[in-house]
Amino acid sequence: MRHARTNKHKLGESIENRPKAVDDRLGVGHWEGDLVKGKRVESDPALMTLTERYSRTEIIVKLPDYHAETCRRALQETIDSYGARELDTITFDNGSEFSALARVTGTKIYFTHPYSPWERGSNENANGLLREYFPKGKSFKNVTLDEIQPAQSALNHRPRRSLGWFRPCDYYPNMA
Repeated sequence: MRHARTNKHKLGESIENRPKAVDDRLGVGHWEGDLVKGKRVESDPALMTLTERYSRTEIIVKLPDYHAETCRRALQETIDSYGARELDTITFDNGSEFSALARVTGTKIYFTHPYSPWERGSNENANGLLREYFPKGKSFKNVTLDEIQPAQSALNHRPRRSLGWFRPCDYYPNMA
């Protein structure tokens, strides 16, 4: 598929090289990631969201800012915390905040085509659901872990039509 916009460089391994099992959602361990930003100021806090493609399980991590190195460090800590076996692949977009993710170890990182958010559709949908808890335009400076954890838990316990009305926590009880 050709994309009209070509002025943005690719940050790493293309989504085109992802294994077919990831594209076909043939098992757990394959994730999509992005940032949810309160205010569009690079030095303002953001939430890194990871959505598992098969189960729609959600992991949410608060970042103090969304500089590339901050995102890399937070993702590496998340992989180390949950275990690389749980996070086999992760697909991000080509935002500059993700430019350092190719240096992450323990998982395989893929990047979507520039300006193609639909290539991480599960994560985009989950971020929309997360906005019920954290509306656009509201700074995350005063958002605490005590507010993030219940939102993550609510999303992971929400029955999903795409899962035959199962809940993400039915697949990953240790992440709910």
